[in-house]
Order: sequence, then structure tokens, then C-alpha cells
Amino acid sequence: MATQTLVLPGDTISPNILPIPSNPSHFLKLGPGLRHTPPSTITSVLAGSLCIDPKKNAIWVENNSGRYIPQPHDLILATVHHSSTDWYHCAITPYTTLAQLPHLAFEGATKKTRPQLNAGSLVYARVVSAAKHTDVEITCCNASTGKSEGMGELKGGMVFDVSLGMARRLLLARQREEGGIVVLEGLAEKVAFEVAVGRNGKVWVKSGGVKETLLVGRALQETDREGLGVEEQGRLVKKLLRGL
Repeated sequence: MATQTLVLPGDTISPNILPIPSNPSHFLKLGPGLRHTPPSTITSVLAGSLCIDPKKNAIWVENNSGRYIPQPHDLILATVHHSSTDWYHCAITPYTTLAQLPHLAFEGATKKTRPQLNAGSLVYARVVSAAKHTDVEITCCNASTGKSEGMGELKGGMVFDVSLGMARRLLLARQREEGGIVVLEGLAEKVAFEVAVGRNGKVWVKSGGVKETLLVGRALQETDREGLGVEEQGRLVKKLLRGL
């Protein structure tokens, strides 16, 4: 489980608190909010909670400022803005440069079979590269396997905004144990739905009807906004399900 420490911009991260990998050949993974200055200085560039995950040998700063900074490997929700010869140009966050999604970055895509996405189409994608001063590139398939692995165009449903911290918690493999999130687990006992969580603070929800979709989205947003704990989330789920 990740541990957290409060940091401010300019703080130097002490080597004493860095995770020690079980395999010395595994490199330390720096996430959002940190800068590496060779040879071994790590500095915070954001105010927030310094999160350390020894199992993944990873360290990052959790910040709910609302400004998402793309990082390689992040899963995100993106909206197609327009298309050019080889790319779909997609919005990840408002008022920022559009990301580039290759036409062939989909499972089984060829020039003849690639998906035809229009402006406004929603895709679930992964960040491939996000170097400074270059356009962000995203993909909807695993480059190693060619499989979509759940990525691609999302049809129907609704998109709900959550904080960046809530998005990270929802993306944890063990939501209850690591993120303290049980609201989706509780709702799934009575309501059938699909979700796709973007690290950019977007959650796509699709259920059997508008009422159920709104219920799931509202439950996530209220849990996030009110900072509900596990027991409070349980009570919220019971209250919402009574209204169905």
C-alpha cells in the first residue's frame, strides 16, 4: 500500500524515504509532480501528498488542483476534435494542446478497416509519450500485443468529472484495500453498469438506462466531493438504491 507525506514545490525528496526495490535492477519510477536532476536529486514541483508505493518501486505527488499533466502509460478519456491524414486530434483537458491519436492505433486497424471517428467521439486511450515541448501521443491498443485491452471508442453512456485524486483511487487494482473506494462494488450488487476511468479526471458510465447511469455517476461524484469513508459510502449506496 502506498504511503503519503505532504510536500511543497521546491522540496527535495530525501533518499531515506525512497522505496527499496526487491530487485536492484529495477529503476525507480517517478510519477507526476516530481523532477529528477542528475545525478540523484529528486524535487517536488507541486504541492500535495508525496505517495510512495514500494511494491511498484514508484513515487509521485498526488494533487487535486484539477490540472492534469499527461504522463506515459496513463489511461485517459479523450474527445476527438478533428481528423487529419494520419491522425485524430483529441482533447484531453480544456484549453490545452490537442493529443495525437494515429488512425492505425486500434486493434486490427488497417487503412481500409480503421475506425471512422467523428468530432465529439469519445475514446479510452493510453498515453504513449508526453515529452516537454512536443505533442502528446495516445493509443487505443497495446503496441506489444496489438490488442485493445478495453481501449477504443466508447459509445453511449455519460461522462462525469471527478478530482484527479479520485480518478487515481478508482484506477487502483484493489479499490477497497488501497483506495478506500467501495461505492462501485456496492452498486454493482443491484445495478449492471460499465465504467471507464481516465487519469485526467473523467469517468465514463454506461448502464441499462439514463436513471441508472446518473445514479452511478452521482454516487462517484458525491463520494469524491464529500470525502466519504467506507462506511459512509455504504450508507450512500443504500440510500441511492432505494430510489430505483
